[in-house]
Amino acid sequence: MANLLATKPLNLLMEEARETGEHSLKRALGPTNLITLGIGAIIGAGIFVLTGAAAAQYAGPAIVLSFVLAGIGCAFAGLCYSEFASLIPIAGSAYTYGYATLGEIFAWIIGWDLILEYAFGAATVASGWSGYFNSFLQDFGIHLPPAWTATPGTDLVMYNARWERLATILPTLQAHRVNPSTLPHVQGVFNMLAFLAITAVTVVLVIGIKESANLNSGIVMIKIAIVLTFIGIAAIFVSKHPGIAAANWHPFIPPNTGEFGHYGWSGIARGAGVIFFAYIGFDAVSTAAQEAKNPQRDMPIGILGSLVICTILYILVAGLLTGVVSYTTLNVPDPVAVGIDHTGVRWGSILVKLGAIAGLGSVMLVMLLGQSRVFFSMSRDGLLPPWAGAIHPKFRTPWISSITVGIFVAIFASVIPIGILGELVSIGTLLAFVIVCAGVWILRRRRPELKRPFKTPWVPFVPFMGILIAGFMMASLPRDTWLRLIVWLIIGMVVYFGYGRHHSRVQAALAKPSPAPTMAD
Repeated sequence: MANLLATKPLNLLMEEARETGEHSLKRALGPTNLITLGIGAIIGAGIFVLTGAAAAQYAGPAIVLSFVLAGIGCAFAGLCYSEFASLIPIAGSAYTYGYATLGEIFAWIIGWDLILEYAFGAATVASGWSGYFNSFLQDFGIHLPPAWTATPGTDLVMYNARWERLATILPTLQAHRVNPSTLPHVQGVFNMLAFLAITAVTVVLVIGIKESANLNSGIVMIKIAIVLTFIGIAAIFVSKHPGIAAANWHPFIPPNTGEFGHYGWSGIARGAGVIFFAYIGFDAVSTAAQEAKNPQRDMPIGILGSLVICTILYILVAGLLTGVVSYTTLNVPDPVAVGIDHTGVRWGSILVKLGAIAGLGSVMLVMLLGQSRVFFSMSRDGLLPPWAGAIHPKFRTPWISSITVGIFVAIFASVIPIGILGELVSIGTLLAFVIVCAGVWILRRRRPELKRPFKTPWVPFVPFMGILIAGFMMASLPRDTWLRLIVWLIIGMVVYFGYGRHHSRVQAALAKPSPAPTMAD
């Protein structure tokens, strides 16, 4: 058991951080790139997809409080991430931090968990991107073959000259007393849009980190402008129609239905746990630490800067959205588009869809970037095969890892309908936060003399609060989500004991016999 808790020496991590040459990652990112990487991952599915579903099913207008709770939890975790990212500027994020503090078995668990978080999260976002992009094309009368725009078995119907998913459009059909069986009907075969989206993002990631970051920065500027446009239009509507807003905000905290997590205070907690999917952005920033020009200074700026900006935008959007339209109507794939339609500003709907297309595109880019960097770090430690850590001599990116991950994610996004993956990815994110917060406190106790470019304030209060809030939100998630996480971790244990443990460089170093004592000894 002792060997399972073997930690990776900090001096070895520092040597890896200082590596240069064609077999190392290229240091090309400044503070602006890092902030926009974080914003690129945070502003996306959270605003454009999950806000409406969480408000409709769990918290009502009090989804604003869910974002406050999630933001506070992220602030504690973000401070801990900042200390680690500046102290250990290595690709791998929570995996690397866990290896340095808690031991190999915990590092493997969090690394395997991050694979779930990033890869399956990117597949989910690709499906959302596909829906928004197809809807945008249909706004201009462009109809792609419907069977190639949805995952196998998805029911699609033609209504008002548009192909719509039956599950999404059914409430509208029932309200207008339309029998779905009387409409043209098709079943999905393969989501080609999602497949092509992941393929394009993978190509960008292989070409280079600087190119990826610059593309992401441009997209981020566009979608922030569009989010601010929605905030402006919705704020004007609310100011002109205070009666509508007051009615939609009442009751602010809908009474609990008698079931945990369905409205009331438990609903606020569950809402916070669900929307945590949207906060993996600053976690993704830390995976790029080995590609930052000055990680000791810039990593805390990137992590905390993106967190603060996005939390403020989330709270504003959630509050105004539930004021413009009743939360009961927001359990749809495009809640922000529904909200802006209610304002009567028709051009706003097209603008929001453009923002969602750009926003979800940058989320895919940052998620796949994070996934390939975690693979890279685990391979360098021997826990995964060597190909996962191979660096392209020209592009200086983990190209085989990026392509492999891209292929699997593209297939998942194209053929697997993953209805509850948002919750599954959220629990993975929260588990990563717990381990990072615990790691900061443990390393402070074990190595208080280390020079820390950024120090988490109020230790152990901040790490403990990070663990407490993340653990509370994990506990509020449905039991099925826990079961899926446990099954995924069991699969991971099989891989670890079947391959990783026998190829681990740390384990190999421990197995070397000590030098024989000399006469002088």
